[in-house]
Amino acid sequence: MTILQPRDAKQVTEAVAWALDSGTPLEIVGGGSKRGLGQPTTAEHQLDLSQLRGITLYEPEELVLTANPGTPLAEVEAVLAQRRQMLAFEPPALSLIYGDGTPTLGGIIACNLAGPRRLSSGAARDHLLGFHATTGRAERIKSGGRVMKNVTGYDLSKLMAGSYGTLAVLDEITVKVLPAPEKTRTVLLLGLDEAQGVAALCKGMGQPVDVSGAAHLPADVAARSAVDYVRNAGTSVTALRLEGPGPSVEDRCRHLRLAFKAQSEELHSVNSTTLWRELREVALLPRDPALAIWKLSVPPTAAPAVVGRIRGHSPGVATFYDWSGGLVFLALPAGTDAAHAVVRGALQEEGGHATLLRAPDAVRQAVFAFHPQPPALAALTARVKDAFDPKGILNPGRMG
Repeated sequence: MTILQPRDAKQVTEAVAWALDSGTPLEIVGGGSKRGLGQPTTAEHQLDLSQLRGITLYEPEELVLTANPGTPLAEVEAVLAQRRQMLAFEPPALSLIYGDGTPTLGGIIACNLAGPRRLSSGAARDHLLGFHATTGRAERIKSGGRVMKNVTGYDLSKLMAGSYGTLAVLDEITVKVLPAPEKTRTVLLLGLDEAQGVAALCKGMGQPVDVSGAAHLPADVAARSAVDYVRNAGTSVTALRLEGPGPSVEDRCRHLRLAFKAQSEELHSVNSTTLWRELREVALLPRDPALAIWKLSVPPTAAPAVVGRIRGHSPGVATFYDWSGGLVFLALPAGTDAAHAVVRGALQEEGGHATLLRAPDAVRQAVFAFHPQPPALAALTARVKDAFDPKGILNPGRMG
């Protein structure tokens, strides 16, 4: 395998031009931490962006940061923390799922990954202000800028986020940052079954208290938490997070607890941070590498029924619900086509989509990781791909 390691944007374009002229497909890699996400690529050569790293602009007063794609996510978050700022979409590193590699800002944006705060602050794509990149045609492009009001032309930032490196190679990324919350509290409801838990999450989201995280943990999943009160609860835990100025958070916690008649408890900042980090990193599911991990996006109130159908075929499923029930993580025996069909089939009645986050290599090669698109959307996707990368040299096979 040839590994190309460009050190600047010009060398990125030269590498893509070489690949285009020679008909040599490239696997695009940043820190290598998300190579297990999606289909295995069919490229025999690699474009390694790990040398394109570093924060090139940070203006805390303007809430904007620009960095190269190979910049480690931990480095970005550490710099922001010094000024009490954050990436509000709460990007997950997913290191416990994939193990190897270094999570980078480019990988997070390319895969459009967001954590529990997604339901209140938006996805990664909503915080991408602009980028510079080289398309599969070896053409330099840029979109957006350093402020939110960049509305001229096509919003290519939304297109690049979630394209998994199949349309263009990013070499500069500008993101919006926000102040970190002064206080974080989590209201816990105990002993609810999954349908009751999701109903409670929806009720909490309907309260005028600005909930920033809403998750339900069945008892077996809660027992894996590092937070003593959650781990030792001995029952299911339904969690609603509140963030902001101290007095406001305390008042909203009181309001939220009064809204529920069930037994409730409260986690303060350190324990809250630990719990939501565990949820963000999908750290509470079993770590057996033989298990497949699925991510399901469904209508929140339909989530327990969907999980129930899957359990009917695979009783050992471990699961938890995030985004007020709209996002479900599952760990179950990997299988091959049969397990794949069970998960996708469970969604047919209510709608939604399922993504295979992690599975043994043999399974990833045998089944489709991303949910099949309707014919009209698949045709549109193909036209977009043809416009940016007509010869299919960027991450071929990654998205099927």
